[in-house]
Amino acid sequence: QVHLVESGGGSVQAGGSLRLSCAASGRIRSIDVMGWYRQAPGKERVLVATISSGGDTDYADFVKGRFTISGVNAKNTVYLQMSSLKAEDTAVYYCTARGVLFFGSRFNSWAQGTQVTVSS
Repeated sequence: QVHLVESGGGSVQAGGSLRLSCAASGRIRSIDVMGWYRQAPGKERVLVATISSGGDTDYADFVKGRFTISGVNAKNTVYLQMSSLKAEDTAVYYCTARGVLFFGSRFNSWAQGTQVTVSS
């Protein structure tokens, strides 16, 4: 009932930048929070950053000062601007959204993931 579409992944050299986008569609009444997680090979999926509908943001320590999350407006879209990328940022990045559907039930949806590869 909620579909998340990511774009913007790819390959970049260390020190470079990438911008990820994620658009939510479906029978959405409201979104409470959207965010990004990542999973590197052989590791668990971890939080990267979140943003609430009110604009409150939260970042993992390992991306503070390098990544910026924005969005979650009437377009139900979230962005992740990634700068000063490091090889250890290489991972599959997953967009997520939580909120309320038109008929009142809550949702917690995940996108399929987009690969980010940073070469040193």
